[in-house]
Parts: sequence; C-alpha cells; structure tokens
Amino acid sequence: MKKILIIALSGIGDALMFTPALRLLKQNLPDTEISALVMFKGAEDILKNNPCLDRVIRFDFLKEGAFKSLLFLLKLRKTYDASVNVYPSNRKEYNLISFLIGAKQRAAVDYLRMNKANLGWLNNLRVLENDSTHNVMTNIALVSKLLKKNLTDELPMEIFLSEEDISFSEKYLADAGINKNELVIGFHPGCATLKNHSKRRWETEKFAGLGKRLITQKDARILIFGGHEEDELKESIFNSIRSERARVVKTNSLSQTAAVMKRCDLFITNDSSLMHVASALKLKVVAIIGPTNTAYIHPWKTNHEIVSLNLDCAPCFYYSPKPLACSRKDVEFKCIKELSTEMVYSAADKMLNLKD
Repeated sequence: MKKILIIALSGIGDALMFTPALRLLKQNLPDTEISALVMFKGAEDILKNNPCLDRVIRFDFLKEGAFKSLLFLLKLRKTYDASVNVYPSNRKEYNLISFLIGAKQRAAVDYLRMNKANLGWLNNLRVLENDSTHNVMTNIALVSKLLKKNLTDELPMEIFLSEEDISFSEKYLADAGINKNELVIGFHPGCATLKNHSKRRWETEKFAGLGKRLITQKDARILIFGGHEEDELKESIFNSIRSERARVVKTNSLSQTAAVMKRCDLFITNDSSLMHVASALKLKVVAIIGPTNTAYIHPWKTNHEIVSLNLDCAPCFYYSPKPLACSRKDVEFKCIKELSTEMVYSAADKMLNLKD
C-alpha cells in the first residue's frame, strides 16, 4: 500500500480517537503516504501537526453541496490503495464517499444498527461493532484488519501543539493574571447539537453553581471553554457566577484552545470533543455523562471520574443516524437532568485530591 486515506468526517472527537490507530498504522507502514480527509476546521486543527500524517485535506461537504462534492471526490478517485472510515461513521453519506473515492481496500465498522440501510456493505474490510469496546480500540481493530495483524496496543490519543499555539497560551494566561501556583479548573458546558444531542448537556445553572462553589471552597480560577457557536452558553454561565475568578476563554482555533486547556489542573465537561482533547492532554477529567454508552467514549488513558446516574434505561444512545430520544415517562432525559451539583463537586474534590 503506497497511499492510504483516513476518512474522518464525523467530528473532532472521532478524529482524535483515531490517533492511536494512526500511530500504529505509521509504525507498521513507515514508507506509506497517509492522508486524512476531514470536514470540520476543528478536526483539521487536531490533525494538522500530527507527524504520522503526510497531508490533511479539508472539504466542507455540507456547505459545498452535492455537485461540488461529487467533483471533489472524482478528483480523489483511485488515488489511494486503501481507505479507513474512522469509527463511528454510521451514515450512508460516509460510506458512499468512501466508495466513490474508489480505494481497492475500504475498511469500516460493520454496525449492529442500521448498517445495511446506511450502505455499510459498500466497504470490503469490516470489523463487527462491539458495544463494550472503546472507540479507540475499535479504530485499532480497523487498522489491524487492514494490516492483517492482531494489534492490541492501548496507546494514548495524541495532540501536537505548535510553538505558536504554546506562545498564544502563555500570553493568554499572563494577560489573565493566572500564576503558576493557582488552582485552575476548566469547564466545557457544550457538546454537539446535531440529532438532538444538545440533550446531553448538563444544565447551565448547575455549571454556574458548581463554579461558585469551587471558587468559594477551593479558591479556584474557572476557565469556561467552548466553540464560537457556544458563546451564548459560556457567557450565561460566566454572568451567573459573577466573579472575577471566572473567565470565558476566547481563541482563534481548537489548537489554541487545547494549548490553554493544558494549564488546567482539572477539566469538568459534558460528553464532548473537548473531553477527548482533555484526555489527550493527560488532564484530570470529570466527565458528566447521561445517555451515552460510557464504554465507547470514557476519557482515555488519563485519570478521570465519570458522574452518571447509571439508570436501568441507560445507555440509550448508540451509533446510528437516528436523533437522540428518551423513552421515559416520568422525567425526560432524567439521566442528565437529575445529576446534582453535589455529585459533580464530590467527583471534582476526589480528583483534586488524587496524587499525580
């Protein structure tokens, strides 16, 4: 295989959870040219400095529409010997894109739900989905299939920050007046919103209450992170905390965000892309998780605590194109709505007292 294409269109966290598999792929095929195809700017930021990639190609299929997308794919057609659809990518569009690119070997997951309807049969190297396996290890299984090897290495996720990103962070923290001895706790109150996934978010009022308590009882500095589309959400929490010890972080890229996050002593987050960024940075993480299967996405290879009610009906979110929905008759999305501030504070206190 002279050229391999990693198709990482599904999101930032998904691209990041492929990096251990990417490392193993490069180790086994050091002379092979490996490229990544992404759709989101954040995924490009995550992968652009990765030494295991020769090229990152970004194309916004949603923005460009069907005709321009088809022309773009025809330019890539039969350029690659193999392609890998990162896990999870359970949509017919992703499988069709892989097929149109035309690599002879097309690795992808054989999904337990709606695989046939989403054209999973267009791929010819398939690994059966396992609901008890972390996404990182499923991606490694895909690479194993491609290499015809049994790879079991549990490698960490990787982010490579540029000198410019590090310089940005140093200046940002200095301007914020945060010194090296202060306790810094990061919040990410957002998550993806497509397919009703905003229902995975813990309430802003609880984040604000948690921030007040951490400032009062731990003398913490609170940094509130998130994308530009989450500005209103972040400002709402900041305005509710009403303390000069809280701050909304504003950056120009996800790599700059990651560089600032690196300063955090603890990161408290919903199930989101920044949860995986925090894991890759080896931060202590408190993950607030409601309907998602934690076996898929728990913070990988870092000290963490998961706050969950562990209801009998959970998890109810699995990888398929269906929007997130709740079947409960008493409290809709009880799994996230009834997670208390006390529960998250206790988990944060436990992590802060954990020896490095």
